[in-house]
Amino acid sequence: RQPVTKDTFRQYRILGKGGFGEVCACQVRATGKMYACKKLEKKRIKKRKGEAMALNEKQILEKVNSRFVVSLAYAYETKDALCLVLTIMNGGDLKFHIYNMGNPGFKDERAVFYAAEICCGLQHLHQEGIAYR
Repeated sequence: RQPVTKDTFRQYRILGKGGFGEVCACQVRATGKMYACKKLEKKRIKKRKGEAMALNEKQILEKVNSRFVVSLAYAYETKDALCLVLTIMNGGDLKFHIYNMGNPGFKDERAVFYAAEICCGLQHLHQEGIAYR
């Protein structure tokens, strides 16, 4: 087994941004498998006293095994960032579907479907003793 570094992956476009950094698509060079790489900037973590939160997030993502919640595939660090490589959820996030797929919002049947998926994800987290936010 080779150590995991930034060179293990090809980086692609940014998928989203958050309080501690950004998430971009990435691909394992050796296998071609796609993931999402969440880069937590060390400066921002330190400035907001988020060290415990970052470690907690990593430990929770390692524990999760559900098709309704992303899970941790790899983790590594660079000089400037902590990088969590996660299973990728193709198709965009819920906000994208609400605002960018035709008229804002969607029909009741689709809302029920998404609500059921969210409930399944939350149920799995609760079974693992994890309370989301």
